[in-house]
Amino acid sequence: MIKGLRPLLRGSTYTGVLFAVVGALAGLPVAMLALGLTLGLDGRPEAAWAALPVWVVLLGVAGLPRVVRRVLAAGARRLLGVAVPDPVKGAATERWRTPAFVVVHVLLGWLVLVGGSTLLAMGVTLPGRWAAGEARVSLFGWAAELTGIWAWIVGVLCLLLAATLFAVVSGALRWLAPRLLGPSPAERLAMAAERERLLAERNRLAHELHDSIGHTLTAATIQAAVAGEVLAADPAAARAAMRSIEESTRAALEDLDYVLGALREEQSGTAPTRTLADLPELVDRLRHAGAVVVPRTSGDLAQVQGTLSRAAYRIVQEGLTNALRHGAGGPIELRVAAGPEELELSVVNGVGGGAAGSAGSEAGGFPTSGHGLPGLAERVRLLHGEFEAGPYGEGQWRLAVRLPMRWTA
Repeated sequence: MIKGLRPLLRGSTYTGVLFAVVGALAGLPVAMLALGLTLGLDGRPEAAWAALPVWVVLLGVAGLPRVVRRVLAAGARRLLGVAVPDPVKGAATERWRTPAFVVVHVLLGWLVLVGGSTLLAMGVTLPGRWAAGEARVSLFGWAAELTGIWAWIVGVLCLLLAATLFAVVSGALRWLAPRLLGPSPAERLAMAAERERLLAERNRLAHELHDSIGHTLTAATIQAAVAGEVLAADPAAARAAMRSIEESTRAALEDLDYVLGALREEQSGTAPTRTLADLPELVDRLRHAGAVVVPRTSGDLAQVQGTLSRAAYRIVQEGLTNALRHGAGGPIELRVAAGPEELELSVVNGVGGGAAGSAGSEAGGFPTSGHGLPGLAERVRLLHGEFEAGPYGEGQWRLAVRLPMRWTA
């Protein structure tokens, strides 16, 4: 009995009783309708008991609309303090769950309203009636006279029973709400799929941001250094470097605007689509930065389209950026080969600090986040391709990627 009183120390018990009483009051019009329908068919007063099953059926029907579940879920979060998410749009759910909760909610509400109020009234009035010599209990045809200390004992027991009833009903509603109003297995699958989609989208945006902004900042830094060195001796070259910085940063701003809009869940316009057709522009920007890029292409690159072409562009961009950052300043060999079954990409550059005289040789001091190669490997793995990166020959580093052509779509 004492354990039953402990939940009363928590505010959620009082709000749970309020939630139950609201359910009882909400079920009152339905009860009147059921009583009217029953008495309309059978005018005898004893036929009123037949209204009970009609009432239960009408309550179940009232719980079918989806808006009822949303209202009940909001009330459960507010008054019961339980985590009940809103229904998932478009997900299949068991329609019986909400009607079942409505019926139980209303019945428990009437139990609290009738039983709890009766017990409270008895617990408060019995001691006073004993003092006046009229202590008497009468329920359902059963009656008993209470004398002496028994009136006080029964009064205290009634108060304890009322407190226990309130705690049990509130606890039952808190237990039932997540199970009947919470997500069904189909909704849980839909929620998990949505979370997975959002995580995949954010991961993709992180890759896009890393590839685009990282490449642009690397190239712009080197181009600015080149412009500063040749500003007095070769103003034309300095102006060309500054124009290259402007072009590359403008493209990066488009990428950044799209990514930030997507992260804020705003309409950010069409995503920038850079494909293998944009490789000449990428190579030109690197050449303006002082890098020597030797591109070699084979096969029909026009057949590489869609997802595969966009991914291949980003892979080449990241490979060239890494070569610009960490290379020795020598030529960077770029190979793109489109075959009938697979697309091959490779970037080969020198490593070490032996080369001098170019801006690229100063790039070895660039800080790195360490996300470049792991991000590339993950991108290639998602496309079911093969990824290799490491020393190649004497004093060289090679990035090699093979992607199946079935991703051209």
